[in-house]
Amino acid sequence: MGNGVEFVKSSYKEHAKVIEELAAREEGFRDMCDDFLTAHDEKLQWERLSAPERDERIGEYQELIDNLRTEILQAVNRVAVSPLKPPWR
Repeated sequence: MGNGVEFVKSSYKEHAKVIEELAAREEGFRDMCDDFLTAHDEKLQWERLSAPERDERIGEYQELIDNLRTEILQAVNRVAVSPLKPPWR
């Protein structure tokens, strides 16, 4: 799994197995995990700066992080309610 998936797993350790299953099956979920990590890293970068737009950018990244967190947890909850099963052949 990519770095984003590992970051999300470490952020939600109680759901690590479900996150890994989702990431193995859904490219969109993996992309969302990568976006979550990128937004987190970018927010940290802006927190270190003193640029005039610093607070605005931090707010934008925090909003993105919050939205991605919601989407990730919704995906995890869907799987927890309806476990993933192997496709029929």
